[in-house]
Amino acid sequence: MSSVLKTRMAPGGDAGVAQRPRQIRRAAVLGAGVMGAQIAAHLVNAGVEAVLFELPAEGGDPDAHARKAIQGLRKAQPTPLAEPAVAERIVPANYETGLDQLADCDFVIEAIAERLDLKRDLFARIAPHLPEGVLLASNTSGLSINALAEVLPDAVRERFCGVHFFNPPRYMPLVELIPSRATRSEVLDDLESFLVGTLGKGVLRAEDTPNFVANRIGVFSIAATLHHAERLGIPADVVDALTGPAIGRPKSATFRTADVVGLDTLQHVVTGSAKLLEADPWQAYIRLPDWLDGLVAQGALGQKTRRGVYRKEGKAIQVFDPERGDYRPARQQADEALQAILAERDPAKKLAALHDSDHPQAQFLWAIQRDVFHYAAYWLGDIADNARDLDLAMRWGFGWKLGPFETWQAAGWRRVADWIRADIDAGRALVDAPLPEWVAQVDGVHRPEASWSARGHNWQPRSDLPVYQRQYFPDRVLGEAEQETGVTTFETDAVRLWHLQADVGILSFRSPQHAIGDDVLAGVLEAVAKAEGRYRALVLWQSKAPFSVGANLKQVVGALEWGDYDALADMVARFQQATECLRQARIPVVGAVRGMALGGGCEFVMHCDHVVAALESYMGLVEAGVGLIPAGGGCKELARRASALTPDGDVFPFIRNYFETIAMGKVAGSAVEARRLGLLRPSDTVVLNPHEILHVAHAHARALAEAGYRPPLETPVRVAGKAGLANLKAQLVNMHAGGFISDHDYAVAERAAAALCGGEVEAGSTVPEAWLLKLEREPFVELLRTDKTRERIVHMLKTGKPLRN
Repeated sequence: MSSVLKTRMAPGGDAGVAQRPRQIRRAAVLGAGVMGAQIAAHLVNAGVEAVLFELPAEGGDPDAHARKAIQGLRKAQPTPLAEPAVAERIVPANYETGLDQLADCDFVIEAIAERLDLKRDLFARIAPHLPEGVLLASNTSGLSINALAEVLPDAVRERFCGVHFFNPPRYMPLVELIPSRATRSEVLDDLESFLVGTLGKGVLRAEDTPNFVANRIGVFSIAATLHHAERLGIPADVVDALTGPAIGRPKSATFRTADVVGLDTLQHVVTGSAKLLEADPWQAYIRLPDWLDGLVAQGALGQKTRRGVYRKEGKAIQVFDPERGDYRPARQQADEALQAILAERDPAKKLAALHDSDHPQAQFLWAIQRDVFHYAAYWLGDIADNARDLDLAMRWGFGWKLGPFETWQAAGWRRVADWIRADIDAGRALVDAPLPEWVAQVDGVHRPEASWSARGHNWQPRSDLPVYQRQYFPDRVLGEAEQETGVTTFETDAVRLWHLQADVGILSFRSPQHAIGDDVLAGVLEAVAKAEGRYRALVLWQSKAPFSVGANLKQVVGALEWGDYDALADMVARFQQATECLRQARIPVVGAVRGMALGGGCEFVMHCDHVVAALESYMGLVEAGVGLIPAGGGCKELARRASALTPDGDVFPFIRNYFETIAMGKVAGSAVEARRLGLLRPSDTVVLNPHEILHVAHAHARALAEAGYRPPLETPVRVAGKAGLANLKAQLVNMHAGGFISDHDYAVAERAAAALCGGEVEAGSTVPEAWLLKLEREPFVELLRTDKTRERIVHMLKTGKPLRN
């Protein structure tokens, strides 16, 4: 079924006017297992009230099972919750006494065990309790949607479909949307709009075929990898060295991923897939090696049992060796000959070298990619609308850098097709199923304006659902038209000032990981001045995550090696000048954040008039990790916020919390948590889809301009003073005496406390912001003169990890 929007008539309206998608305010999740509970968690992350159902418990509390699952969300890692407190928004319920809670739900999704009989029984049970107009879905990973729909009344059946989240639901972008034969098109449009716009997902529409799209290709890819590894005698640790980032796959590669997922879970998925795929020519190869089945039988299930394909003995990592029937030290290294091939950056040359080499490891890599190309082409018309959807499925659902068709096209479509046909004819391919005829009729499956549909035998453009108009820079497939680059009005090697819309400027950094050095600071100062004369508003946004990793430590180390402390003092002063210029600009400045915003990057965000942050924004004033304190206005800004929150009261409770954030170098695990830490304001906006933040930031920037924006007037800051400082020092003394912090930790934290409290002034005094900026700036340079701080900075540059000294 096409994912292109069908224009609908609004009731009583004119043709050609799209009806506004329905709002989903309350949802029910049926099943409180791992997936069900985490889907409920992500719903409340998005501000959707969720009711979580589970079987009734014996005793006085029939909701005890659901309640336990909700509590378990607080312990799960990676955390499914934007912050622990959001778990309280999930309502526990059970199927005996709680079905009346379905009455005011807009959306109900089932997520119980993958058994057709159990799911059908549950649907028959809840059907009488469903309100009129409710959207109903199953989170099945591969069962037939049409078979599930058979037990539903006709009125419900047309509002039923598959909505398949990938695990973990908060972090994995992919959701597959699978209609039954009876599903109405507007139901799919409404759900797609909700999943993309409210839950922040990447949605593709799949056909009702076994395993749908991503798992169909992904499970086959795993099975083919295991088969060829066994055939060529390539050990598990070498397989992981070859099938991770070296070929654009996740770091966990093949067997480490299996251990994380659970070998029993993998066994269940592969075995279940083989049963469903009786008509698949490759069915015989969708199996696990005997030695992996043996590990499951022994209870060696992977990470959850601390033993699977890998195990840890002390600090050493060991890998299971099937020939020995025991573990040996893991090496995880490709042969030198393969390392040279894999270092090749041109995909055409790389794949050609693998194809032409006689080395077993090269033949292994060619074979596993050839088989996925073959399989994907063979089944494309049956399982997906078009090649773009299949490629995005593998990127969003399995973490591949490129989908199989993207890799094939980049390596030379016709040449690779000839290689595949030659292997089929020579009996080297797994099966003799021919490539489909359409493969020879195209030069690739992705064009600038559309992607190939094997089912329709035509080229399909992207969906024109209104929700996608909010994504100025969506994920693109290789061969698709590049995103609009905008109009540049000022640029240096370090920054670019540009626009998509003539009245709102966009300021972006060009430095690696958007680190902030002298060149970026100078560029920001000049760009803001130019923006004031050119635009009505300004958005601070980066084209790729992270937002910024903070100060350019390489520049800092260079100055330290020369002993040029005057230059470092000047740099800190310019840093403060740059953040203040954002806050005092004559036009509104809106920060648009996704990914990491650390140290100075966080301080830049804190000085914007408004912030639009993707949920997956990780903000923190982390300077303590390198033996420093925030000195780009971060301490000043937190003191100012504390003062604003208690204009006539005691600021110390806020300062105490902010001090803990700085001293411990806390990094918020989400934009929601960043609000609680004070790094974002309650008024700042959190958006779940990272592709929408630029659109939303534009809207806020323009609204501020329309409201007659004026820069904020500087007001005196009420501070905690020496009484607050004494209180914080007492805490530090106790922590130092207990061995929880080192001498240098104490020295750093003491200076941060002074900067937050306003120094040695009376409690409740008011001080100018310039006073607070000086209390940041001078200790920052003092700490740079210490050996301990220099050691921390060098260690961070070398290892990426903080040093405790």
